[in-house]
Amino acid sequence: MSFAINSPYVRSVNKSLSLGYASVIVTQVYEAPIRLFFIFIKLSTNPMNRIKVISEPSELVPMLRSVDTAVKRDVLKEVTLEWRTAKEIEDKFGPEGKEAILFFEKMKLVESRWQSTGNNYPEKAFHTYYMSFHINAQWPVYEISDVLAAAMMSEDEFKDVEGKILEQIGKGGKFSGDVAEALGLSSTMLRSLVRRSVKMDYRGHRIEPTQEK
Repeated sequence: MSFAINSPYVRSVNKSLSLGYASVIVTQVYEAPIRLFFIFIKLSTNPMNRIKVISEPSELVPMLRSVDTAVKRDVLKEVTLEWRTAKEIEDKFGPEGKEAILFFEKMKLVESRWQSTGNNYPEKAFHTYYMSFHINAQWPVYEISDVLAAAMMSEDEFKDVEGKILEQIGKGGKFSGDVAEALGLSSTMLRSLVRRSVKMDYRGHRIEPTQEK
């Protein structure tokens, strides 16, 4: 991963994150009347590659979480090289591999197609969709701090909060504003947590449980 920061307002680098082979540098930017963050991250410079443009702060969460474990990194490498079915991924990497590929699918980091197999029926296969992430935006400090907190939250802490959100939305889903108010979360924090989860997703302004694949 390479990164570039270009702004006349950059004063200091104040945070560095490391997730496997990917690292992110968050640079503090001062620009009246409020303090902002400027982040530019690019994974590839090949113009023929599809590029994911990130313009909403909570979209950073799945990008950061996509390489936070050895299994996720290995699965991502696997589907970068070849089309792989969910069964092939699970056979090779176990249940964590299956969860990783479902996470990538929810985050639209992989594309899918149906292909014939030796079992004489089609199975869904996956391959990476984007080879680059392009982030060139400015967000208020309170928003980016919520995003980074959600991305770096320990697995145990996240599972606890995820369970509370799932309890709130039930089987039929719930308006996100009501969930945020009930749990005392900002809208940015809630959206970031939902984006990290494979068990729920946004449908308009509602949060609904994800259907089992």
